[in-house]
Amino acid sequence: MAERAPDGWTPVEQGLWEAFRQGGVYDLRAGDADQDDPFGGAAWGPERTVRAEVLSRLLLAGPAAAPGRVASLKLTGIRVTGPLRLAGATIGHYVEVHDCRFEQKILISEAEAGTLRFVSCLIPRLEASRLATSGDLHLARCRIPEGVRLTDARIGTDLLLNQAVLGGDRFGRALSADGMAVSQDFEADRLESRGEVSLRTGRIGGRLSLRGAQLHAVPENHTALNLVRVTVGHTLYLSGSADGGWYGSQTYYGSGYGEIPPAGAPSTPFRAHGRVRLSDGRFEAACLLSDAEFRLGPDDELALRRIQTPELRFTCRFPDGGTVSLSRARVGNLVDAPGSWPQGKQLGLTGFTYECLRPAVPFTVQQRIAWLEGSSVDFQPESYEQLAAALRRDGADDDAREVLYAKQRRRRQTLPLPARIWGRIQDVTVGYGFRPGRAALWLLLAWALGSIYFATHQLQPLKADERPHWDPVLYALGQLLPVVDLGQQGWNPGGADQWVASGLVIVGWILATTVAAGATRMLQRG
Repeated sequence: MAERAPDGWTPVEQGLWEAFRQGGVYDLRAGDADQDDPFGGAAWGPERTVRAEVLSRLLLAGPAAAPGRVASLKLTGIRVTGPLRLAGATIGHYVEVHDCRFEQKILISEAEAGTLRFVSCLIPRLEASRLATSGDLHLARCRIPEGVRLTDARIGTDLLLNQAVLGGDRFGRALSADGMAVSQDFEADRLESRGEVSLRTGRIGGRLSLRGAQLHAVPENHTALNLVRVTVGHTLYLSGSADGGWYGSQTYYGSGYGEIPPAGAPSTPFRAHGRVRLSDGRFEAACLLSDAEFRLGPDDELALRRIQTPELRFTCRFPDGGTVSLSRARVGNLVDAPGSWPQGKQLGLTGFTYECLRPAVPFTVQQRIAWLEGSSVDFQPESYEQLAAALRRDGADDDAREVLYAKQRRRRQTLPLPARIWGRIQDVTVGYGFRPGRAALWLLLAWALGSIYFATHQLQPLKADERPHWDPVLYALGQLLPVVDLGQQGWNPGGADQWVASGLVIVGWILATTVAAGATRMLQRG
């Protein structure tokens, strides 16, 4: 290869040729913060302008490295004109670009590269579908008004979009990364998007972090985040981000990654303005939806159907209402709070299973029952059974019985009128077997009233020539317990006395059958 820049290159481009051979940074900044801001309005003239075809020539057919050097493309403060066309190329050189302006889009679809770093750059659009890198792809702090396409891309190590600002394409998508695979972490902390962020069927080997991200749907596409069928090898973070690690920081990694900020420390919550879809996702360590705001419209939903994760942390807010669906989801620990869930029949819990309840703040059993009854489906017996089983595993047997009692009362509302009446009798008398003390109280009350009545209304004997000993207390008890002979069967009630005696018999049988039903239920629970 020639050691001199090709004819027709400008002096600026010739300087870049030599910097590439030396592996040094080609820095054309003026030294003034306002003048050097790639997102500002200051004009960048020919003295800091390079054509995109020059960059292509260097990366695909550039000069040999100077002796003892490694050729690489390192740019700072440069204006690039024309589209950068590298689609299908094999890029063998290291690329790092800071604080640059690209006037037209970058096309690197189906290219192969090592590490590509674009930091704090203005890029109209990035087309990188089926890109394959052996190292990182960095787009941190970049502004990409027409969005990024990374469909079916393969990233060898990390993908960074921290503090990037993305606009939408003509379909309302800010990030199209369906089918993308990232071997290690995908960080998009404090990402700002205007359009859908889509990673459907994506595979992330490490963490997927959107801490402090601000995601906005657009009128032509009402979805803010789409992670349907995504697989994350560690943890999904849809959570807040402590401000102290970012403001004034010179790094685009922030600080304190994965740590909980101190109490009261200023932070920025994760916010999604539009639909969020996590259905069928697999999160191998945890799914954290904490310090998050979901601003859902009347027809929008936070969909967590059929997700699987060892821990779901759900401590978020719904300022504008909306629906949450956890149908058929399977989690280990459920970490939540009473105020985390939407109100007014906006919750889908059909088939939702969890092993343990680990509330972030006190969560009473009555609040748990209200949580179940806030489901969008009228009556789901399996939801009550699931909650009772989780409480029993935690040793809260009394709370589990409260849940099963609430289940019976809720079930009664779905029955026909005769069954509702019978259910009401069971509820009032013995609480469906979950209030056994009530039966004793009713028996004592009926016994006392019966004893008082018959103390003032002595009965006539059945046989005129026989007169057994009269005991009104034992007679009343014998009517309540008709299967027990207390020696008071030789009396003949008539008129009102017969009605009172019959009433005691009926009350006794009702209490006996309801107690038997309650005992059966307790044996079934055992």
